[in-house]
Amino acid sequence: MKTKKKKKSKVIKSLKKKKKLAPLKKKAVVTQKKELSLKKSSFGQEDKIEIKKIKKQATEKRQYNIKDFVVYPKHGVGKITAIEKATIGQIDIQFYKIFVEKEKLTLTVPINQQFNLRPIASINQINKCVSILKTKPKIKRTMWSRRAQEYDQKINSGKIYELAEVVKDLNKNTDIIADQSYSERQLFEKAYERLKSEFEAVLNIKPEDVQKKMDKALGRNQNLEIAE
Repeated sequence: MKTKKKKKSKVIKSLKKKKKLAPLKKKAVVTQKKELSLKKSSFGQEDKIEIKKIKKQATEKRQYNIKDFVVYPKHGVGKITAIEKATIGQIDIQFYKIFVEKEKLTLTVPINQQFNLRPIASINQINKCVSILKTKPKIKRTMWSRRAQEYDQKINSGKIYELAEVVKDLNKNTDIIADQSYSERQLFEKAYERLKSEFEAVLNIKPEDVQKKMDKALGRNQNLEIAE
């Protein structure tokens, strides 16, 4: 009899536990549903943000014409020689043909990827570059390998003010090769020529006159005159 009573009490306890667990399970299901709904709403918000970005990109597109000068960050100033069409995978694509005089290189840039391009600087921006060249170079005490990497990134950024800063910081006010390491001189010449080519395109003057203008701002002319 006692064993029967014990079994009954165990059954009753187990039933009570199930009753207690049942509402907990319901709560867990509800919370899961809430989480799913939140995830769905968050995915919806992300999609909306992406759509906005695409719309912005469409309005920011600029139409360049043949003979326009543009700047491609990794190669510098180039001139648009043609606007051509091609069919790739049943899709019509328009692209620019850009000739970079300094590197004797022709680039093919699809019009829908023209965010890589920028128009050449304005006269005001050129004047600001001249004022940057006149300032004192920043002396950094970090390792040369790290500085060289930073300078290279600035040169290839396509930003004219950063380019002017590299020319100013690496300028030694002299043409004596011994005063600069090989890698320093290479980076200086690369930045100097990039900046010079943009000065030429904007100011529309002879390369010799552009060089004189830049060297005067850098103080290179004064040292050359003293040496003579």
